[in-house]
Amino acid sequence: MTELQAIILGILQGAGEFLPISSSAHLALAPWLFGWEYQGLAYDVMLHLGTLLAVLIYFAKDWLKIFRDAFASPRPAGGNMLWLLALASVPAAVAGLALNDLAETVFRAPTWIAFNLVFFSFVIYLADRKPAQVLDEGAFSPRHALLIGLAQCIALMPGASRSGMTIMAALFLGYTRSSAARLSFLLSTPVILGAGLLEARKITPDQLNAAFAWGLAASFVSGLAFIWLLMAWMKKRTLAPFLAYRVALGLAIFWLLRN
Repeated sequence: MTELQAIILGILQGAGEFLPISSSAHLALAPWLFGWEYQGLAYDVMLHLGTLLAVLIYFAKDWLKIFRDAFASPRPAGGNMLWLLALASVPAAVAGLALNDLAETVFRAPTWIAFNLVFFSFVIYLADRKPAQVLDEGAFSPRHALLIGLAQCIALMPGASRSGMTIMAALFLGYTRSSAARLSFLLSTPVILGAGLLEARKITPDQLNAAFAWGLAASFVSGLAFIWLLMAWMKKRTLAPFLAYRVALGLAIFWLLRN
């Protein structure tokens, strides 16, 4: 893999991790479309570490407060956030271990990815149009944590989108768009960290080269940019443009497969 290819994959990872367009779909499709050598799921997951660093830096003050409040005595309002985020991460951890082989093979077929891109666009659209979205992070509860965590499991299928599924679930539960995005980004931290630790053992020494370093840097920088973009976007706008892009990409894949 060349440095330019790694940078492109890093940018796709940074955009797809936080925009509801599926980073795993784009990382799987790029080699297929351009004829590049596919580096494997482990390589894709390791690129996620750049976006992990991005979300840690962007929400550094939030994470410090979350950890401080979690161990304070008496516990302040919102002091359960750390434990709720941990609870929400359990379903994805279990599903990831159970379905890891499928995630690396069957789920990455272009036809499957195209279907997921189109189908889940309509599901996210329904959530985005749901009225009475008034809840903020203060309403986050064990029940909500489990439901959003279960929705996150769907993102094991490339094309569904981790951010898309968690934002969708939060919107269906009645959270505001900005609160749904913030919860999604905070929840990405333990999931990316866990997946990175699980897949790190599969990375071969020859993959840890200059190109990989450029890919990590690109995913970090683009990740910061797209976190900022979506947080600002969700305050005033709907997800419609991202959903239109998903549908167009899915239909384009179907067309390419038929020709």
